[in-house]
Amino acid sequence: MAYDVAVIGGGPSGLMAAISAAEQGARTILIEKGKKLGNKLAISGGGRCNVTNRLPEEEVIRHIPGNGVFLYGPFSVFNNYDIIDYFEGLGVALKEEDHGRMFPVSNSAKSVVDTLLRKLDELHVEIRLETPVKTVNYGEKAHTIFLKSGEEVQAKALVLAVGGKSVPHTGSTGDGYAWAEKAGHTITDLYPTEVPLTSNEKFIKEKSLQGLSLRNVALSVLDERGKKIITHQMDMIFTHFGISGPAVLRCSQFVVKELMKGRKTVDMTIDSFPDVNQQQLTEKLTEMMNDQPKKAFKNVVKGLVPERFMQFILERHGVSDELKVGNVSKEMVRGVIGDLKNFTFTVDGSLSIEKAFVTGGGVATKEIIPTTLGSKKMDRLYFCGEILDIHGYTGGYNITSALVTGRLAGTNAAYDSYETM
Repeated sequence: MAYDVAVIGGGPSGLMAAISAAEQGARTILIEKGKKLGNKLAISGGGRCNVTNRLPEEEVIRHIPGNGVFLYGPFSVFNNYDIIDYFEGLGVALKEEDHGRMFPVSNSAKSVVDTLLRKLDELHVEIRLETPVKTVNYGEKAHTIFLKSGEEVQAKALVLAVGGKSVPHTGSTGDGYAWAEKAGHTITDLYPTEVPLTSNEKFIKEKSLQGLSLRNVALSVLDERGKKIITHQMDMIFTHFGISGPAVLRCSQFVVKELMKGRKTVDMTIDSFPDVNQQQLTEKLTEMMNDQPKKAFKNVVKGLVPERFMQFILERHGVSDELKVGNVSKEMVRGVIGDLKNFTFTVDGSLSIEKAFVTGGGVATKEIIPTTLGSKKMDRLYFCGEILDIHGYTGGYNITSALVTGRLAGTNAAYDSYETM
Protein backbone atom coordinates (compact mmCIF):
# COMPACT_ATOMS: atom_id res chain seq x y z
CA MET A 1 0.00 0.00 0.00
CA ALA A 2 1.27 3.49 -0.88
CA TYR A 3 0.54 6.69 1.02
CA ASP A 4 1.63 10.31 0.92
CA VAL A 5 2.41 10.39 4.65
CA ALA A 6 2.85 7.61 7.20
CA VAL A 7 2.90 8.42 10.92
CA ILE A 8 4.22 5.76 13.29
CA GLY A 9 2.96 6.21 16.85
CA GLY A 10 -0.48 7.15 18.12
CA GLY A 11 0.39 9.31 21.12
CA PRO A 12 -0.23 13.08 21.39
CA SER A 13 2.38 14.05 18.77
CA GLY A 14 1.38 11.25 16.37
CA LEU A 15 -2.31 12.12 16.51
CA MET A 16 -1.52 15.77 15.83
CA ALA A 17 0.90 14.86 13.02
CA ALA A 18 -1.62 12.58 11.27
CA ILE A 19 -4.41 15.18 11.54
CA SER A 20 -2.12 17.96 10.31
CA ALA A 21 -0.90 15.94 7.30
CA ALA A 22 -4.46 14.99 6.33
CA GLU A 23 -5.64 18.61 6.71
CA GLN A 24 -3.17 19.46 3.92
CA GLY A 25 -4.83 16.85 1.71
CA ALA A 26 -2.18 14.14 2.09
CA ARG A 27 -3.31 10.54 1.97
CA THR A 28 -2.28 9.56 5.50
CA ILE A 29 -1.88 6.34 7.47
CA LEU A 30 -1.39 6.23 11.25
CA ILE A 31 0.29 3.05 12.52
CA GLU A 32 0.05 2.15 16.22
CA LYS A 33 1.25 -1.07 17.83
CA GLY A 34 -1.19 -0.82 20.76
CA LYS A 35 -4.91 -1.47 20.97
CA LYS A 36 -5.85 2.18 21.39
CA LEU A 37 -4.78 5.64 20.27
CA GLY A 38 -3.99 8.49 22.67
CA ASN A 39 -2.97 6.40 25.68
CA LYS A 40 -0.63 9.07 27.08
CA LEU A 41 -3.25 11.78 26.58
CA ALA A 42 -5.80 9.62 28.37
CA ILE A 43 -3.66 9.34 31.54
CA SER A 44 -2.23 12.88 31.52
CA GLY A 45 -3.24 15.31 34.23
CA GLY A 46 -4.53 12.49 36.42
CA GLY A 47 -6.97 11.39 33.72
CA ARG A 48 -8.23 14.94 33.13
CA CYS A 49 -5.75 15.71 30.29
CA ASN A 50 -3.55 18.73 30.85
CA VAL A 51 -3.52 19.72 27.15
CA THR A 52 -1.16 22.70 27.40
CA ASN A 53 -0.13 25.66 29.54
CA ARG A 54 -1.20 29.28 29.14
CA LEU A 55 1.97 30.85 30.57
CA PRO A 56 3.90 33.24 28.27
CA GLU A 57 6.05 31.53 25.64
CA GLU A 58 9.32 32.30 27.48
CA GLU A 59 7.93 30.80 30.70
CA VAL A 60 6.78 27.65 28.92
CA ILE A 61 10.25 27.20 27.41
CA ARG A 62 11.84 27.85 30.83
CA HIS A 63 9.77 24.93 32.14
CA ILE A 64 11.29 22.68 29.45
CA PRO A 65 14.89 22.50 30.75
CA GLY A 66 15.78 19.70 28.31
CA ASN A 67 16.56 21.66 25.10
CA GLY A 68 13.47 23.85 25.44
CA VAL A 69 15.26 26.63 23.52
CA PHE A 70 14.92 24.46 20.39
CA LEU A 71 11.17 25.15 20.58
CA TYR A 72 11.57 28.86 19.83
CA GLY A 73 11.66 27.81 16.14
CA PRO A 74 8.49 25.65 16.22
CA PHE A 75 6.72 28.19 18.48
CA SER A 76 7.21 30.85 15.80
CA VAL A 77 4.86 28.77 13.65
CA PHE A 78 2.50 27.12 16.17
CA ASN A 79 2.64 27.70 19.94
CA ASN A 80 0.78 26.99 23.19
CA TYR A 81 -1.86 29.67 22.47
CA ASP A 82 -2.46 28.09 19.06
CA ILE A 83 -3.04 24.75 20.83
CA ILE A 84 -5.76 26.39 22.95
CA ASP A 85 -7.39 27.92 19.85
CA TYR A 86 -7.09 24.61 18.01
CA PHE A 87 -8.90 22.56 20.64
CA GLU A 88 -11.55 25.19 21.21
CA GLY A 89 -12.06 25.27 17.43
CA LEU A 90 -12.72 21.53 17.58
CA GLY A 91 -15.36 22.14 20.25
CA VAL A 92 -13.28 21.23 23.33
CA ALA A 93 -13.93 23.99 25.87
CA LEU A 94 -10.86 24.57 28.07
CA LYS A 95 -10.36 26.12 31.52
CA GLU A 96 -7.27 27.49 33.22
CA GLU A 97 -6.11 26.16 36.59
CA ASP A 98 -3.08 26.88 38.81
CA HIS A 99 0.26 27.74 37.18
CA GLY A 100 -1.41 28.22 33.77
CA ARG A 101 -2.40 24.58 33.30
CA MET A 102 -5.18 24.12 30.76
CA PHE A 103 -7.76 21.35 31.15
CA PRO A 104 -10.98 20.47 29.31
CA VAL A 105 -14.05 21.89 31.08
CA SER A 106 -15.39 18.31 31.01
CA ASN A 107 -12.48 17.24 33.32
CA SER A 108 -12.25 14.19 31.07
CA ALA A 109 -9.24 13.16 29.00
CA LYS A 110 -11.63 10.93 27.03
CA SER A 111 -13.39 13.99 25.61
CA VAL A 112 -10.06 15.25 24.21
CA VAL A 113 -9.03 11.88 22.77
CA ASP A 114 -12.50 11.28 21.28
CA THR A 115 -12.44 14.69 19.59
CA LEU A 116 -9.09 13.93 17.96
CA LEU A 117 -10.32 10.49 16.86
CA ARG A 118 -13.41 12.08 15.27
CA LYS A 119 -11.14 14.51 13.42
CA LEU A 120 -9.00 11.63 12.11
CA ASP A 121 -12.18 9.94 10.90
CA GLU A 122 -13.48 13.11 9.21
CA LEU A 123 -10.17 13.46 7.39
CA HIS A 124 -10.22 9.78 6.30
CA VAL A 125 -6.91 8.97 7.95
CA GLU A 126 -6.35 5.22 7.74
CA ILE A 127 -5.73 3.88 11.23
CA ARG A 128 -3.93 0.61 11.83
CA LEU A 129 -4.04 -0.56 15.46
CA GLU A 130 -2.16 -3.53 16.92
CA THR A 131 0.30 -3.14 14.06
CA PRO A 132 3.90 -3.34 15.29
CA VAL A 133 6.63 -2.14 12.94
CA LYS A 134 9.66 -4.37 12.37
CA THR A 135 11.93 -1.89 10.62
CA VAL A 136 12.06 1.04 8.22
CA ASN A 137 13.98 1.33 4.94
CA TYR A 138 14.65 4.76 3.49
CA GLY A 139 14.45 5.35 -0.27
CA GLU A 140 15.03 8.21 -2.70
CA LYS A 141 11.36 8.67 -3.59
CA ALA A 142 9.58 6.70 -0.86
CA HIS A 143 10.26 5.13 2.51
CA THR A 144 9.17 1.57 3.22
CA ILE A 145 7.79 0.42 6.57
CA PHE A 146 8.10 -3.31 7.18
CA LEU A 147 5.39 -4.51 9.55
CA LYS A 148 5.91 -7.53 11.79
CA SER A 149 2.96 -9.13 9.99
CA GLY A 150 5.14 -9.29 6.86
CA GLU A 151 3.19 -6.52 5.12
CA GLU A 152 4.97 -3.48 3.63
CA VAL A 153 3.71 0.12 3.70
CA GLN A 154 5.20 2.74 1.38
CA ALA A 155 5.02 6.46 2.06
CA LYS A 156 6.54 9.47 0.33
CA ALA A 157 7.13 11.09 3.73
CA LEU A 158 7.48 9.51 7.15
CA VAL A 159 6.84 10.90 10.64
CA LEU A 160 8.37 9.07 13.62
CA ALA A 161 6.21 9.80 16.68
CA VAL A 162 6.92 6.68 18.71
CA GLY A 163 7.80 8.33 22.05
CA GLY A 164 10.70 7.57 24.38
CA LYS A 165 11.13 4.73 26.88
CA SER A 166 9.02 6.05 29.77
CA VAL A 167 5.57 4.71 30.72
CA PRO A 168 6.00 1.62 28.48
CA HIS A 169 2.44 0.40 29.05
CA THR A 170 1.33 3.27 26.77
CA GLY A 171 3.50 1.84 24.00
CA SER A 172 6.68 3.90 24.46
CA THR A 173 9.38 1.25 24.46
CA GLY A 174 12.15 3.01 22.55
CA ASP A 175 11.46 1.34 19.19
CA GLY A 176 12.18 4.45 17.15
CA TYR A 177 15.77 5.07 18.20
CA ALA A 178 17.11 2.30 15.93
CA TRP A 179 15.11 3.66 12.98
CA ALA A 180 16.48 7.16 13.64
CA GLU A 181 20.06 5.83 13.81
CA LYS A 182 19.48 3.97 10.54
CA ALA A 183 18.77 7.37 8.96
CA GLY A 184 22.07 8.71 10.30
CA HIS A 185 20.82 10.39 13.46
CA THR A 186 22.59 10.61 16.81
CA ILE A 187 20.73 9.39 19.89
CA THR A 188 21.91 11.25 22.97
CA ASP A 189 22.19 9.41 26.31
CA LEU A 190 18.78 8.28 27.54
CA TYR A 191 17.90 8.79 31.20
CA PRO A 192 14.81 9.07 33.41
CA THR A 193 13.35 12.51 34.21
CA GLU A 194 10.29 13.47 36.25
CA VAL A 195 11.06 10.39 38.33
CA PRO A 196 11.08 9.52 42.08
CA LEU A 197 14.53 9.36 43.68
CA THR A 198 16.13 6.67 45.82
CA SER A 199 18.15 7.11 48.99
CA ASN A 200 20.26 4.87 51.19
CA GLU A 201 19.95 7.15 54.22
CA LYS A 202 19.38 5.33 57.54
CA PHE A 203 16.07 7.13 58.12
CA ILE A 204 14.84 5.98 54.69
CA LYS A 205 15.90 2.35 55.22
CA GLU A 206 14.27 2.37 58.67
CA LYS A 207 11.12 3.95 57.12
CA SER A 208 11.17 6.64 59.86
CA LEU A 209 9.42 9.19 57.62
CA GLN A 210 7.69 6.88 55.11
CA GLY A 211 4.41 8.34 53.85
CA LEU A 212 5.10 11.79 55.32
CA SER A 213 4.19 14.72 53.05
CA LEU A 214 5.81 18.16 53.33
CA ARG A 215 3.85 21.07 51.85
CA ASN A 216 5.35 23.99 49.96
CA VAL A 217 8.96 23.31 50.90
CA ALA A 218 11.99 24.42 48.87
CA LEU A 219 13.86 21.34 47.69
CA SER A 220 17.36 21.89 46.29
CA VAL A 221 19.97 19.80 44.46
CA LEU A 222 23.60 20.56 45.37
CA ASP A 223 26.68 20.21 43.19
CA GLU A 224 29.97 18.70 44.39
CA ARG A 225 30.97 22.01 45.99
CA GLY A 226 27.69 22.29 47.89
CA LYS A 227 26.28 25.01 45.63
CA LYS A 228 22.60 24.86 44.67
CA ILE A 229 22.05 23.71 41.09
CA ILE A 230 18.26 24.03 41.17
CA THR A 231 15.52 24.70 43.73
CA HIS A 232 11.82 23.94 43.41
CA GLN A 233 9.26 25.14 45.95
CA MET A 234 6.45 22.59 45.94
CA ASP A 235 5.17 19.56 47.86
CA MET A 236 7.12 16.34 48.40
CA ILE A 237 6.72 12.98 50.14
CA PHE A 238 9.05 10.49 51.81
CA THR A 239 8.64 6.92 50.53
CA HIS A 240 9.92 3.45 51.45
CA PHE A 241 12.71 3.81 48.85
CA GLY A 242 13.47 7.56 48.98
CA ILE A 243 11.48 10.64 48.00
CA SER A 244 8.75 11.53 45.52
CA GLY A 245 6.12 14.21 44.85
CA PRO A 246 6.05 17.29 42.59
CA ALA A 247 9.21 19.01 43.94
CA VAL A 248 11.17 15.76 43.68
CA LEU A 249 10.02 15.06 40.11
CA ARG A 250 11.16 18.52 39.02
CA CYS A 251 14.54 18.16 40.72
CA SER A 252 15.09 14.60 39.52
CA GLN A 253 16.71 15.26 36.14
CA PHE A 254 19.36 17.44 37.81
CA VAL A 255 20.16 14.63 40.27
CA VAL A 256 20.30 12.05 37.47
CA LYS A 257 22.65 14.27 35.42
CA GLU A 258 24.97 14.68 38.43
CA LEU A 259 25.04 10.91 38.93
CA MET A 260 25.79 10.44 35.22
CA LYS A 261 29.01 12.43 35.84
CA GLY A 262 30.20 9.58 38.06
CA ARG A 263 29.08 10.84 41.47
CA LYS A 264 27.98 8.04 43.83
CA THR A 265 25.56 10.24 45.80
CA VAL A 266 24.09 13.72 45.48
CA ASP A 267 23.19 16.01 48.39
CA MET A 268 19.74 17.57 48.57
CA THR A 269 18.33 20.05 51.08
CA ILE A 270 14.83 20.81 52.33
CA ASP A 271 13.92 24.31 53.49
CA SER A 272 10.62 24.04 55.40
CA PHE A 273 10.36 27.85 55.69
CA PRO A 274 11.41 29.13 52.26
CA ASP A 275 9.69 32.50 52.74
CA VAL A 276 11.71 33.54 55.84
CA ASN A 277 15.46 33.56 56.39
CA GLN A 278 17.32 31.79 59.19
CA GLN A 279 17.61 34.95 61.28
CA GLN A 280 13.85 35.62 61.09
CA LEU A 281 13.06 32.02 62.01
CA THR A 282 15.50 32.20 64.94
CA GLU A 283 13.83 35.38 66.20
CA LYS A 284 10.38 33.83 65.88
CA LEU A 285 11.39 30.70 67.79
CA THR A 286 13.18 32.72 70.49
CA GLU A 287 10.01 34.79 71.00
CA MET A 288 7.91 31.63 71.28
CA MET A 289 10.32 30.19 73.86
CA ASN A 290 10.36 33.45 75.88
CA ASP A 291 6.54 33.48 75.95
CA GLN A 292 6.31 29.89 77.26
CA PRO A 293 9.44 29.28 79.40
CA LYS A 294 7.91 26.48 81.51
CA LYS A 295 6.52 24.43 78.64
CA ALA A 296 8.18 21.40 77.11
CA PHE A 297 10.19 22.56 74.06
CA LYS A 298 8.38 19.92 71.98
CA ASN A 299 5.03 21.60 72.69
CA VAL A 300 6.37 25.08 71.91
CA VAL A 301 7.48 24.09 68.40
CA LYS A 302 4.44 21.89 67.74
CA GLY A 303 2.70 22.79 64.48
CA LEU A 304 5.67 24.52 62.85
CA VAL A 305 6.08 21.49 60.55
CA PRO A 306 4.24 18.12 60.42
CA GLU A 307 4.51 16.37 63.79
CA ARG A 308 6.47 13.33 62.56
CA PHE A 309 9.06 15.52 60.87
CA MET A 310 9.44 17.70 63.97
CA GLN A 311 9.76 14.63 66.21
CA PHE A 312 12.45 13.26 63.90
CA ILE A 313 14.39 16.56 63.98
CA LEU A 314 14.11 16.86 67.78
CA GLU A 315 15.41 13.30 68.26
CA ARG A 316 18.34 14.06 65.92
CA HIS A 317 19.41 16.86 68.26
CA GLY A 318 18.82 15.04 71.53
CA VAL A 319 15.70 16.96 72.53
CA SER A 320 13.57 14.60 74.66
CA ASP A 321 9.78 14.88 74.92
CA GLU A 322 9.97 16.18 78.51
CA LEU A 323 12.81 18.70 78.05
CA LYS A 324 11.62 22.13 79.19
CA VAL A 325 12.36 25.31 77.28
CA GLY A 326 14.63 26.56 80.07
CA ASN A 327 16.84 23.49 79.78
CA VAL A 328 17.26 23.50 76.01
CA SER A 329 20.81 24.43 75.02
CA LYS A 330 21.62 27.04 72.38
CA GLU A 331 23.32 24.27 70.40
CA MET A 332 20.06 22.27 70.35
CA VAL A 333 18.08 25.30 69.18
CA ARG A 334 20.63 26.05 66.46
CA GLY A 335 20.48 22.41 65.33
CA VAL A 336 16.68 22.37 65.14
CA ILE A 337 16.57 25.66 63.24
CA GLY A 338 19.33 24.39 60.96
CA ASP A 339 17.24 21.34 60.03
CA LEU A 340 14.08 23.39 59.56
CA LYS A 341 15.90 25.65 57.11
CA ASN A 342 18.49 23.27 55.66
CA PHE A 343 17.70 19.59 56.22
CA THR A 344 20.44 17.85 54.21
CA PHE A 345 20.39 14.24 53.02
CA THR A 346 21.81 12.19 50.16
CA VAL A 347 20.15 10.44 47.24
CA ASP A 348 21.90 7.76 45.22
CA GLY A 349 19.70 7.12 42.19
CA SER A 350 16.22 7.10 40.73
CA LEU A 351 13.58 4.62 39.75
CA SER A 352 14.04 3.14 36.27
CA ILE A 353 13.41 5.01 33.00
CA GLU A 354 10.32 2.81 32.56
CA LYS A 355 8.91 4.21 35.81
CA ALA A 356 9.75 7.82 34.89
CA PHE A 357 7.06 10.15 33.55
CA VAL A 358 9.39 11.49 30.85
CA THR A 359 12.46 10.30 28.93
CA GLY A 360 15.56 12.50 28.89
CA GLY A 361 17.70 12.27 25.78
CA GLY A 362 16.71 11.11 22.29
CA VAL A 363 17.22 12.22 18.70
CA ALA A 364 19.73 15.11 18.80
CA THR A 365 17.91 18.39 18.15
CA LYS A 366 20.89 19.87 16.27
CA GLU A 367 20.08 17.35 13.51
CA ILE A 368 16.47 18.60 13.16
CA ILE A 369 15.21 21.69 11.29
CA PRO A 370 13.37 23.67 14.01
CA THR A 371 10.72 25.30 11.80
CA THR A 372 9.69 22.07 10.02
CA LEU A 373 10.81 19.22 12.35
CA GLY A 374 12.40 17.66 9.27
CA SER A 375 15.58 15.60 9.43
CA LYS A 376 18.84 17.20 8.31
CA LYS A 377 20.13 13.68 7.61
CA MET A 378 17.34 12.15 5.52
CA ASP A 379 14.90 13.66 3.04
CA ARG A 380 11.17 13.43 3.86
CA LEU A 381 11.76 12.13 7.38
CA TYR A 382 10.24 13.97 10.35
CA PHE A 383 10.34 13.59 14.12
CA CYS A 384 7.97 14.79 16.83
CA GLY A 385 7.23 14.27 20.49
CA GLU A 386 9.30 12.45 23.06
CA ILE A 387 11.59 10.62 20.62
CA LEU A 388 13.35 14.00 20.35
CA ASP A 389 15.90 15.10 22.95
CA ILE A 390 13.41 17.55 24.47
CA HIS A 391 11.89 17.16 27.92
CA GLY A 392 10.03 19.37 30.32
CA TYR A 393 8.46 19.39 33.75
CA THR A 394 5.00 17.98 34.30
CA GLY A 395 2.25 20.59 34.06
CA GLY A 396 1.33 20.50 30.36
CA TYR A 397 4.83 21.30 29.09
CA ASN A 398 5.66 17.92 27.53
CA ILE A 399 2.27 17.66 25.86
CA THR A 400 2.75 21.21 24.54
CA SER A 401 6.06 20.14 23.01
CA ALA A 402 4.44 17.00 21.56
CA LEU A 403 1.48 18.83 20.01
CA VAL A 404 3.59 21.68 18.61
CA THR A 405 6.22 19.40 17.08
CA GLY A 406 3.49 17.04 15.83
CA ARG A 407 1.68 19.91 14.13
CA LEU A 408 4.80 21.02 12.25
CA ALA A 409 6.01 17.51 11.41
CA GLY A 410 2.67 16.45 9.93
CA THR A 411 2.10 19.65 7.97
CA ASN A 412 5.59 19.68 6.47
CA ALA A 413 5.57 15.94 5.74
CA ALA A 414 2.44 16.60 3.64
CA TYR A 415 4.15 19.46 1.76
CA ASP A 416 7.15 17.18 1.14
CA SER A 417 4.97 14.39 -0.23
CA TYR A 418 3.60 16.70 -2.95
CA GLU A 419 7.10 17.62 -4.10
CA THR A 420 7.87 13.96 -4.82
CA MET A 421 4.81 13.51 -7.03
